[in-house]
Amino acid sequence: MAEKPFKHGGDIRSLATRAGRQEGEILDFSANINPLGLPDSVRPIVSRSLSNIGHYPDPRCRELTAAFSEKWGITTDEVLFGNGSEEILYALPRIAGRERALIPVPAYTDYGAACEAAGLAVIKLLLREDEDFAVDLHRIENELRGNELVFLGQPANPTGLAVDTKGIIDLAQVKRDTIFVVDEAFADFVDDLPRLISNRPANVLVTGSFTKFYAMPGLRLGFVVASPPIIETIRDILPPWSVNTLAQAVGTALLKENKYAARTRSVVAGEREKLMAAMSAIPGLYPYPGRANYLLVRIDKGGIKASGLAEKLLKDGIAIRVCNNYDGLDDRFFRVAVRSAGENDILVSGLRAVLAGAAPPERPRRTAAIAKDGKKPAVMFQGTGSNAGKSILTAALCRILLQDGYTVAPFKSQNMSLNSYVTADGGEMGRAQVVQAQACRLDPDVRMNPILLKPNSDTGSQVIVLGKPVANMDVNTYIDYKAEVFKTAQKAYDELASEVDVLVLEGAGSPAEVNLKHHDIVNMAMARYAASPVLLVGDIDRGGVFASFVGTMEVLAEWERQLIAGFVVNRFRGQKDLLVPAMEYTRLHTGLPTFGVVPYLANLGLPEEDSVTFKALASQKPTDTTKEIDIAVIDLPHISNFTDLDSLRLEPDVGLRIVRSVGDLGTPDAVILPGSKNVIGDISHLTGNGFVEAIRTLAERGRTEIIGVCGGLQILGREVADPYGIESAAKSTLRGLGLLPVTTTLMEEKSLKATGAHHTASGLPLRGYEIHHGQTRGDGLSPTIVRDDGETIGYATEDGLVWGTYLHGVFDADEFRRWFVDRLRTRRGLQPLGKVSASYDIEPALDRLADMVRESLDIAAIYRLMGLK
Repeated sequence: MAEKPFKHGGDIRSLATRAGRQEGEILDFSANINPLGLPDSVRPIVSRSLSNIGHYPDPRCRELTAAFSEKWGITTDEVLFGNGSEEILYALPRIAGRERALIPVPAYTDYGAACEAAGLAVIKLLLREDEDFAVDLHRIENELRGNELVFLGQPANPTGLAVDTKGIIDLAQVKRDTIFVVDEAFADFVDDLPRLISNRPANVLVTGSFTKFYAMPGLRLGFVVASPPIIETIRDILPPWSVNTLAQAVGTALLKENKYAARTRSVVAGEREKLMAAMSAIPGLYPYPGRANYLLVRIDKGGIKASGLAEKLLKDGIAIRVCNNYDGLDDRFFRVAVRSAGENDILVSGLRAVLAGAAPPERPRRTAAIAKDGKKPAVMFQGTGSNAGKSILTAALCRILLQDGYTVAPFKSQNMSLNSYVTADGGEMGRAQVVQAQACRLDPDVRMNPILLKPNSDTGSQVIVLGKPVANMDVNTYIDYKAEVFKTAQKAYDELASEVDVLVLEGAGSPAEVNLKHHDIVNMAMARYAASPVLLVGDIDRGGVFASFVGTMEVLAEWERQLIAGFVVNRFRGQKDLLVPAMEYTRLHTGLPTFGVVPYLANLGLPEEDSVTFKALASQKPTDTTKEIDIAVIDLPHISNFTDLDSLRLEPDVGLRIVRSVGDLGTPDAVILPGSKNVIGDISHLTGNGFVEAIRTLAERGRTEIIGVCGGLQILGREVADPYGIESAAKSTLRGLGLLPVTTTLMEEKSLKATGAHHTASGLPLRGYEIHHGQTRGDGLSPTIVRDDGETIGYATEDGLVWGTYLHGVFDADEFRRWFVDRLRTRRGLQPLGKVSASYDIEPALDRLADMVRESLDIAAIYRLMGLK
């Protein structure tokens, strides 16, 4: 037997089947649910209450009833809860002792159905179309005989029009033998609407629902407020345990949820007005001026029916509620819920196209949660924590997309890193996005990383926006600034998106940082803006990856969960088949798939995003002791641009050690003091931990070459002055190591240059960039590195054993790096190799990375997520 058509909206399964789409791809305007989605508090309430389902629920809903009574100022015996307000509506005609029901129509169809099922004669009072179907209480009064039930929606469904509350009270007091059922299922959406729950005559019953306002139609929770005798009569005919344990727990908590309620009313009012204005501007449509979270619309264009319009929209995954089964309405009428701004835009575009005789604009098959009109295909990697591998996977997918013929760009709205880079036009950005740009074969562009935070203390950072320093800010100041700077990031994203086919976004840290989520501008907030599905990456090498996937999902808000498309297991060592049970468990728990397992990729030959990996090396003992040349790098607390050293790792005869304590320093062939974001603080660290004397001793012995890069150059000098408080609140001056006769003053203006240079002793060309506040002067020193414009950016002692430079990337040039290492070999009495033995070129590494990740991930499925063919 064929199924009967469902007479309500929201039948998402049938809608998806008719549309030929997945349920998650349907934009459902047919059900009037809060566009904000489930309140954040609901999931933890359900989680902690789940253990209680081993017992029968409280049949009298005592905690819920007490909370409701306290909120509305009524007694506990005046309210009864049911399995949705529908259950209660069907019970009321059976207990009222009335012969007939009066229903002003159009109205919710189940008012009449419930009364007919109870054997009542139903009188339908047709409201006037030329009066926008407004309820006329005087007409109702004239129809009343005193033995009826009257059903009133407050506001009405489907019109969304409110009824004068005082008029209802006055009418009820005049017609005391009539029972008035006032349905306030949508009243919570209407600001300043006088409620009858706590101010009603004895012959007024008020019904309501948690379903629509709190976006939980699947949980089912409704109520009726009436005099105690009526409540007890209704209770006698309802089934026992009508309200389940979870619904009771959630309802009790939501009665105290004030911020969500206020925000809902504000958002719905604003979006409703915008949606109404947009539809009013479409020739042939007349939206009625409702006050709820939905709009009734009439088609005034001949030859077009609401049912035909609905079918055309549904093919593109847009569902509306045709209203021809409402009494008093015909196939000219449809109803639409008020959803989010982007979703409403899609509806309006579809309506405009169909009414103009065209097909709706083709919409990518993304989930409804991330549908947004006009956004370029995108995908975002977020992590279960820092250093999960997001940056590398972003670079890999960028290169894969490039290989497959797409123009692609990376994007990370905010990066916190001391490892930065200077673009050709003098802008500063995160080094990770530089690598990702190279994967796309694009020049690095500050729009790819519009906000860069460079920590300069435990609680503060230098804030760089679109490549230029804005200010030093502490945490609270920056939080206040975020809303403003996020607009800059959004603009940068839109500009980039206009120039490429697809974007690959990277998040930061974890979206599950509950203390940060409310001011997030880099994870879910950015994913929502970009209409980007999210792949959650976990590092299995750390352990607990599947618990991290599940745990992350548990603390996400409902709208955030809907953005997550699935998971990526990263850095796996072992047999992939062993993970199948865990991946299946994760799928069953979250409903989401794992898109692949990426193996542990050692020695990628790509720069690291931040100092996590670099710092980890400091606690490891060298595993290869056969290297002939020993170079020690001092691990500064505020180390920056540590990727200056990546190229040295490639040399076959170089052992690069990260040194954290003086006891591990030894007598290396070279000591490198790397860049520093806080030279003042790092000088104090070196002094307090004995490094100053140890390095001076090495210099006096004359067998160790000592090099300083940028901040390291400043530390090697006689003193560093900070008169403007750039790095020290005390505006102090500190003595350096005194190994180079130079002095440095930290200036307010930052020097940012991508530059070419040459090394005077070898005559070899160099290429790199400068990022520094310092102005350094040498006393009688010969320049060792000179910029192409003639400016000295490096100094050395006469014997060349101590030297420093402001040029980041000084070791990247293959010929100079080999010259430098051969000089160390000669000093050790070893034969120089005399020719380049390693090429610092990440192009082959990017291709190798892309090949390995392509084999590991379901790229076809990821392309479908993005809406790519």
